[in-house]
Amino acid sequence: MEAVTEVVSKASDYLWNVILIILLCGTGIYFTIRLKFIQIRKFGEGFKLVFGNISLKGEKGKNGEMTTFQSLATAIAAQVGTGNLAGAATALIGGGPGAIFWMWVSAFFGMSTIYAEATLAQQYKVKKDGEVTGGPVYYIRAAFKGTFGKALAAIFAILIVLALGFTGNMVQSNSIGAAFSEVFSARNIEIPSIVFGLILAAVIGFIFLGGVNRLASVVEKIVPIMAGIYIVGSLVLILMNITALPGAIKMIFVGAFNPEAVVGAGAGIAVREAIRFGVARGLFSNEAGMGSTPHAHARAKVENPHKQGLAAMISVFIDTFIILNLTVFSILTTGVLDSGKEGTALTQVAFTKGFGNFGDIFVAVCLLFFAFSTILGWHFFGEVNVKYLFGEKAAKFYSILVIGFVIVGSTLKVQLVWSLSDFFNGLMVIPNAIALWALSGVVVKICKQYGKK
Repeated sequence: MEAVTEVVSKASDYLWNVILIILLCGTGIYFTIRLKFIQIRKFGEGFKLVFGNISLKGEKGKNGEMTTFQSLATAIAAQVGTGNLAGAATALIGGGPGAIFWMWVSAFFGMSTIYAEATLAQQYKVKKDGEVTGGPVYYIRAAFKGTFGKALAAIFAILIVLALGFTGNMVQSNSIGAAFSEVFSARNIEIPSIVFGLILAAVIGFIFLGGVNRLASVVEKIVPIMAGIYIVGSLVLILMNITALPGAIKMIFVGAFNPEAVVGAGAGIAVREAIRFGVARGLFSNEAGMGSTPHAHARAKVENPHKQGLAAMISVFIDTFIILNLTVFSILTTGVLDSGKEGTALTQVAFTKGFGNFGDIFVAVCLLFFAFSTILGWHFFGEVNVKYLFGEKAAKFYSILVIGFVIVGSTLKVQLVWSLSDFFNGLMVIPNAIALWALSGVVVKICKQYGKK
């Protein structure tokens, strides 16, 4: 198993250290310039669109459609997951505090990228098997006609099923199992991680059977509540250690350009590592440019594609600049970075230091809801592509496989699961980014057409 972990880790490092940093940041910068810093110009309008349409009523859309809030909640459900608790912690360990600066940078430019993704998803959505659907496979086909377009769309569809439906959901169940194992282990109670995987599999299986309407109804209720509880708990912890906040901020900015000054020369962390872990974990957290969230944005019933693009921008802001930052400052202000823990356990140590025995339970419960909602979102994104590749009948078989991967994921080593997820996440970015660049003129035209109104 160690040999497999090493091979996957090296392949993932090669992909992320150069190719994807240039591709992701380059795409974000390109759209930011062409859309005239839309993430700043239209931030207020996007904010009103999102928070002016909050509803917990569980409204049912026709033909698989969702309300604006339901589609955004589904997107955020996928974005706000282990990347915000475990991912932020692994970025701090792997790239030092400076990695967080590069997370911010990639997220800022990613807001314009996700605007483009959501806009194109709306522009090229279709009605298939009686349901409205859409996503990168459809705008890839629109960008490239003929055999090349079909091949590129198929490659993306296969990669997203592997990246999110299978390995990505393994990360979520792995983090849940690790979090609850930590809770019980601290109390001298040993419960195998697979037990948590089996319980989780049973619950998600029930929701999978209910289709899109049940999914939308569940996530629109879970997302606001889970985010609210975590935000309050994190703010209380940070306020308890408020005097350490200026030092934590300094660590991030100094570490971004001189990691050794923060973590010490012996840690072996260079600027390259800070950038690599910052961008990689930032992508895993907010998914801008990855091609996942467009599947949710395509289903929204909105007046025009531009509005959904603005709403999508806010999802990245909520994910990275609010929720992820709360985890980061909870860890840094409590001074537990050198505790020897990694992933979810590091976040739990921070909360335990502030809240005592309740701290690790709080993180485990929050992570349960975060990861649970992400599994629902990622299953849905993968299902759209399974249907595209193999038709409606393949959806049930796919759901069964996802449940199996959730169970297996709860038992594996943390490093292997994250490396697999990083690798496939990275690969699926490439065909999506190619299509975004090819259709950039369409995005700019839509922005100009509806942005003036």
